[in-house]
Amino acid sequence: MNQPPDLRAQDSTAKKAPNAGFRLGTYYTSILHYYGRTDSLRSNGFFPMGEFWIGKHFYLTAAPVFVISRSAGFDYAGTVTTTGMRFYKEKKYMANIYLVRPLYESNSQLVQSALQWQGAASYTWLNKWINVTAGADVKISGRTDFGATVAIDHIFRKEWKGPVIVVVDPAATVNAGSQQFTKTSYERKGFLIFPGTIQAVNSEVKAFNILSYELAVPVILIKKKWQFLINPAFVSPQNLIRVEGRPDLSERGKDMFYVTTGLKYSF
Repeated sequence: MNQPPDLRAQDSTAKKAPNAGFRLGTYYTSILHYYGRTDSLRSNGFFPMGEFWIGKHFYLTAAPVFVISRSAGFDYAGTVTTTGMRFYKEKKYMANIYLVRPLYESNSQLVQSALQWQGAASYTWLNKWINVTAGADVKISGRTDFGATVAIDHIFRKEWKGPVIVVVDPAATVNAGSQQFTKTSYERKGFLIFPGTIQAVNSEVKAFNILSYELAVPVILIKKKWQFLINPAFVSPQNLIRVEGRPDLSERGKDMFYVTTGLKYSF
């Protein structure tokens, strides 16, 4: 949700960088997740998104997020805004620098609702064989975490008269990041031959681990000012934080398939 879900693939739909203008889209995802982490309900999500482009490089986006679940029904969770700059040269490279400001409701149960700010940058080397993307970010949520992303993809693009364009962009992504949590261990405190008692010892743990593996095959159909997106994907969360005896403080997540669909119009 930090960027439009078709941001990388949609650059291949035109032979030049996007011009200034306004784009309005609506998206639906079958499971809202954050690096494979989900809330206890594994909620669906719906979010309209507005994109405003100033020239060919500078953009602003805003996306109200609505959670769909059995218990809460259709509920507003907050709004995610993004400000960024993108540089694109056909068959050469794409670079993206952006700042995310999420504004979630205080009662939101989404895993990512603790996020207050995120700054990120990525660079994609484009070529006819395989595109390679490397990115890094910093996240602020009461504490500071750092992340890194490596991805590969290959774009298939077909254009017919009309014009009608179809883009298929299979991609594989590895996400990594820092994790900070409290680990509880139990030690027996005794003296000489006396067994003593077992006491809980808490220690702060900081680690940089792989957070998820992801596979996706976004398909984009473009006709004039309309774009239709369908993105079947698979995510495998890694290094979930488990707090012994406290499932409410433990991360939830498992291997899962999900689908994102969207419709966008350019004014």
